[in-house]
Amino acid sequence: MGFAELFLIGVGLSMDAFAVAVCKGLAMPRMRWRQGAAIAVSFGFFQAMMPVAGWLLGRQFEMYITSIDHWIAFILLGGIGGKMIWDAFHEEADDFQDRFNWRELLVLSVATSIDAMAVGITFAFLQVKILPAASLIGCTTFLLSLTGVCVGQKFGGRFKNKATLAGGVILCLIGTKILLEHLGVLG
Repeated sequence: MGFAELFLIGVGLSMDAFAVAVCKGLAMPRMRWRQGAAIAVSFGFFQAMMPVAGWLLGRQFEMYITSIDHWIAFILLGGIGGKMIWDAFHEEADDFQDRFNWRELLVLSVATSIDAMAVGITFAFLQVKILPAASLIGCTTFLLSLTGVCVGQKFGGRFKNKATLAGGVILCLIGTKILLEHLGVLG
């Protein structure tokens, strides 16, 4: 898996965090850089660590699953992407608060990165070098989350569902590409 594919996976995985960061930015009457940085660091850290955890789990079962790994990648990425697409059209408006809550940030960081664990399992089956991949995902999430806070504070909530939809579509397309490559349809 090349840099471009890993970057796109990082962008796809980051869209949930971006959407939540936009929402957190909405709650800021003025830009608070410390809070924005804390949000971005937390989201980036968890998005980087969850693929590593998934990769470690996936390595334990590698010898049993290598013959069907492309189907697993397709199902996991398609399922995650499909859920993101569903959420883009069906989530209720969030209740924004103007106070910073560390416990809430931790829960949001874990919740937005659960799908990254499933991607990490896929990485184990596809023999992806996990540390560079996880670093790229974490850095991408950090940058997009910080951008999301700024966008939310500046422009409001117009982009939340579009970002979630875009992330879901990207993950579905990458899962389909992996399946088609392993089936020999794509060279």
